[in-house]
Amino acid sequence: MTRQAAIDAAHAYADSGRLLADVTEGVRYRTVSAAPADSAEIRRYLDEYLVPRLRRMGFATRIEPNPASPAHPFLLAVREEKDAPFTVLTYGHADVQPAQEGQWRGGLDPWELVVEGDRWYGRGTADNKGQHSINLAALEQVIAARGGRLGYTVKAIFETGEESGSPGLSEACQRHADELAADVLIASDGPRISAPTPTMFLGSRGMSMLRLEVPLREGSYHSGNWGGLLANPATILANAIAALVNGRGRLLVGELKPEDIPASVRRAVARLTVGGEPGDPELSENWGEPGLTPEERVLAWNTLEVLDLLAGDPHQPVGAIPGTAAATVQLRFVVGTDEERIAEHVRAHLDRAGFGSVQVTELARMSATRLDPEDAWVKLTESSLRRTTGAEVAILPNLGGSLPNRAFAAGLGLPTVWVPHSYPGCAQHAPNEHQLASLSREAMGLMAGLFWDLGEEGAQAAGRS
Repeated sequence: MTRQAAIDAAHAYADSGRLLADVTEGVRYRTVSAAPADSAEIRRYLDEYLVPRLRRMGFATRIEPNPASPAHPFLLAVREEKDAPFTVLTYGHADVQPAQEGQWRGGLDPWELVVEGDRWYGRGTADNKGQHSINLAALEQVIAARGGRLGYTVKAIFETGEESGSPGLSEACQRHADELAADVLIASDGPRISAPTPTMFLGSRGMSMLRLEVPLREGSYHSGNWGGLLANPATILANAIAALVNGRGRLLVGELKPEDIPASVRRAVARLTVGGEPGDPELSENWGEPGLTPEERVLAWNTLEVLDLLAGDPHQPVGAIPGTAAATVQLRFVVGTDEERIAEHVRAHLDRAGFGSVQVTELARMSATRLDPEDAWVKLTESSLRRTTGAEVAILPNLGGSLPNRAFAAGLGLPTVWVPHSYPGCAQHAPNEHQLASLSREAMGLMAGLFWDLGEEGAQAAGRS
């Protein structure tokens, strides 16, 4: 068979309703990683949904326990071909965000896929069940089209705790480094830059979640009797935050900024346009780091965002000076940031600004990763996607959000290429999450073309030809 025949078979899989049936089945498993009571559902999704599909394609599979978080096991799989010149590792996550029942609009159930026009509604349709279902279905069509031999070995790891910070993933990659050894990671998660634009990203910005607290005293005191006499923790905290990020969204902690934007990253980002799609918010003028384009700000620079800010009772204000105030802020950062000392740098900056009473605690962190946009695997993937669609491909040096990519990029030493099948308006992590049927169909063809081209050109990209 030919490359086009494989793509046609992938499109036929979508057109026949089989892909919709796959995703419908997957959505019904209530795999919320943040809910320990759902650990049995998580295991069922692995055993009943993923394992049969993988074994049907010739993968050997096993469930691996997670010592770091027993409720979140891993599924490891390998489809080995004798004398294969290179190996591809792929990834997906079986878990989803909490369903937020009662917050979806009428007629929608997070655990039952509902089709409305081009939209498939349900928890996990976009993040990540729909995406890894597309990849497995496309791979199956290519295996059949190539007579059962891809020309390379495929390995897979599926985790079940990505939405809870990927506990134990890095350790699992280290523990099973020989078993997971490969030449490249090709996987799918996150959104395209826009629905109609084939997209690939090569890593992700890192993330540090910081808790800022000003615990001055027990209880609150009458603002008339004590105003002007007692330090107000909310006032202190508001000004401390203003010392970290100004009123135009510019990060003020010099130690937490990247030194520069590499030339290859600037070239890649210059081809991109962020926003402007239906449902996207209007971009704020003069917001963020001056001198950068909007695309550079979100894909090549660091930003500090205030996620919550609390003092007193905002739902029922009273005339009293609160005793405590707290806020959660989040630094999104690129490669080149001193990520091991983020909290330390914030602490030192606040001390210099006179805010020693503000306590700083790092709650969570994901590392930043980024593959050079001019890497051979990037060129192969871009060429394949462009050949399939005839469209220009958006190459993001890194996703603006965060993924556990460091486990693969640093832990396994792999070049990492992500081909997302969702779009910015999909409402992932929110009520009314959905996937687009048209995008899913196109993604089936894109991945079939890519899996085919890997068999033709992958050995050269891996330096084995």
